[in-house]
Order: sequence, then C-alpha cells, then structure tokens
Amino acid sequence: MSTPSVFTFPNPVNDYAARSTAGLVVALAIVTVAVNHWALYAVLAIGFALRVLSGPKLSPFGQLSVRVIAPKIWRKTKLVPGPPKRFAQTIGLVVSTTALILSLLGFGLAAQLVVGVLIVAATLEFVFGFCLGCTIFGFLQRRGVIPDTVCEACNNISLRTPEPAQS
Repeated sequence: MSTPSVFTFPNPVNDYAARSTAGLVVALAIVTVAVNHWALYAVLAIGFALRVLSGPKLSPFGQLSVRVIAPKIWRKTKLVPGPPKRFAQTIGLVVSTTALILSLLGFGLAAQLVVGVLIVAATLEFVFGFCLGCTIFGFLQRRGVIPDTVCEACNNISLRTPEPAQS
C-alpha cells in the first residue's frame, strides 16, 4: 500500500524556503519562551510534526516559506537533499515535544531551556544556512547508522541537482 502523496517529504528541498521556515520557528520559539504557556509549546511541536509528516504541504510555516518568503524575499533557489532536512525537522519535533511535556508537568524553566536549544539551532539555519540536524545526519550516515540508500545524493556529489541559474 503506497503512502498518500500528502504524507511525503520533498526531495530536493529549496534551502531558502527551509531557512525561512527556521526564521519563523525562531520567532515562535522566542514568543513561546517569553510567554511560557503549554499551548505555545504545543503549537511549536505540532508545526514540527506537520513538517516531518509532509514537508511544507500541511505546515502553515512551510506554506508561507515556500509560497511567499522564499520567492518574494530571497528571490532565489538552492536545491539540497530532502532526507537531512526531514531528519532535522524530526530532531525539532523531539525537542519541542520534550518542552511541551516539561511544560505540562510544571517544569516551565526546563521547557524554556529546551526551547532555547531549538532557538540556537534554528537561528544557525536561518542566519548562516548551517543546518545542525543535517550535519548530524551526515555524521550518522558516514558512520553507517543511516544507510547510504536513505540519501544517496548526500554522499555522491554527482547525484545532487545543480543549482538553477539566477536571472
């Protein structure tokens, strides 16, 4: 039985759209830390869950990034492999869900600190284009923990899609 197309992650991914989504995550995460309410931790976790399940298709941040921010503000495309980005979103899901659980259990300061880690990682992606989750993915793939078949383009530069010419 095949997976419905809505529940597939794109491959390749526009790196500028991913960076835009990271910027939106930074903004929401800062508000979440400032307000320190379980509902905002839940919104953060749900956003990551939607992006893990379907990339930008079901995610409001993903849609805003793909349809508005990347084409109108960045005005360029840089295609990168999708599996490391999905892995990074999964790490974000684990971190944000941990913060949500801590908040629900009454450990607000711990939840804030956990989201602080998320803020650092998302800021690195947004500002510098450095994807910490992608770096971890590459490390695990080189060690054989993640099989090469998950992302052949990650280890073979000749399989990567070239960057389109800019006008």
